[in-house]
Amino acid sequence: MEQKEIPLLIISFSIVLLTLLGTLLVFFLYFQKKKSKFLMDKMEAELFFNSELAKSRIEIKEQTLSNISRELHDNIGQILSVAVMQLNLMVAKIDTDDKHELDEVRKLVSKSLDEIRMVAKLINGDVELQSGFIDAVTEDLNRITKLKIINGNLNISGQIQPIDPQHEVIIYRILQEAISNALKYSHSKTIDVDICFDAKECIIEVTDSGIGFNNATVAKGSGLANMNTRARLIGAAFLVSSRPNEGTKLKIVYPLEKGRKE
Repeated sequence: MEQKEIPLLIISFSIVLLTLLGTLLVFFLYFQKKKSKFLMDKMEAELFFNSELAKSRIEIKEQTLSNISRELHDNIGQILSVAVMQLNLMVAKIDTDDKHELDEVRKLVSKSLDEIRMVAKLINGDVELQSGFIDAVTEDLNRITKLKIINGNLNISGQIQPIDPQHEVIIYRILQEAISNALKYSHSKTIDVDICFDAKECIIEVTDSGIGFNNATVAKGSGLANMNTRARLIGAAFLVSSRPNEGTKLKIVYPLEKGRKE
């Protein structure tokens, strides 16, 4: 190799080396940017989830308080009114041998106390969910059936699988809103909640036999969009099937691997 070719070789090698380093630097910066964006998106998703979780808990409490108000006015108030009527009859008769009426009053007062205990339990949505969303929904359906608002039925099939408690709050809020909508708008006499567990999914269906609606023209403010958003937040699919005068079915397909308890 001649003396004059050595500087040229060094320059060529330097250019190749700088190009390689520059390329590596560009790739490094690109992947760092992608990594930063991924972390930011993940953080935003977590913040949004926590925000929706807190919102759901607040809404559960607000609706629970509304339920309490209705029960106090329509149910317990009526029972106590009957008890007062019975007491008035007893005072008018002043018959100490009339044990039957005394026993009737005792039963009415005892029933009132049971109702008050049930209402006190309803006041905290978080306490209900300590036993899972199934117990919470069961409590809701029993209450509306007992108040003769609508006949609520719950059917469970398959082996019940554990679910992340935070996801259960979201699921329960979706179901609570679905049941509330059925009570307000469906004019149905029955509402059925079917919960099916298999190895991979929990499939939940809420069905009423009411007036239904046209899927293409239903108002966005009906709460369906909100339920869909919350379902996607926990990785679940949300489906709606309804026709005028043929009832409505809401379906949640929740993948169990998304939120198993650790």
